[in-house]
Amino acid sequence: MKTERITLKGIPALLIGEPSHKVYLYVHGKMGSKEEALAFAEQACPAGYQVLAIDLPEHGERKNGPERLLPWVVVPELQFMDQYARVHWRQVSLRATSIGAWFSMLALQEKALRRALFVSPIVDMEDLIGRMMQQANVTEEQLKAAGEIPTTFGETLSWPYLCWVREHPLRWRTPTQVLYGEADELTSYAVLDRFKRATGAQLTLLADGEHWFHTETQLAVLQAWEGAHL
Repeated sequence: MKTERITLKGIPALLIGEPSHKVYLYVHGKMGSKEEALAFAEQACPAGYQVLAIDLPEHGERKNGPERLLPWVVVPELQFMDQYARVHWRQVSLRATSIGAWFSMLALQEKALRRALFVSPIVDMEDLIGRMMQQANVTEEQLKAAGEIPTTFGETLSWPYLCWVREHPLRWRTPTQVLYGEADELTSYAVLDRFKRATGAQLTLLADGEHWFHTETQLAVLQAWEGAHL
């Protein structure tokens, strides 16, 4: 596949595929990188799409950069990515994973996208933060007073982050397909079902799937699902 490394407003990006009027924006999840889009492009490019992917802050080529993986940083970056796409392609779709899906929905909920493909999406960040607070035995009062509280499981709880989440609710209307592992430890089925009912998203469930699709079986399901819903 034709692959070009470009820079979008200082952000490392990959553009994959032969020239087309259709593009998928690819947004990876935590611990990912823009190079993950290469596997998706194996499905999308033969179907007539190009794929445009960026590294989120603290990931890929930006791992040691100054920007942090915070919604008020990421959302403007994804909005610029969308603006760039609309100048260069007539049809824009979205493929996103985990927290990348949440960031993308925040950034693009007012945009006219053809469709969205989400893998293990975070769809209710307030619920996730609340469960992390319970796991860490941290109350809202304690978090508000401290501002930030590190946890033993590697996440730092943040009062400004929680406030931002509450001030920016999702209003997602794009036709959406979701691939979800029923053993997902970050998003419960009840939370995802609420998202489905609110947005009309279509769900594909993998009985033994986890949040991170990484086994041979899980990746085969992922590949087949992508090919079926382009």
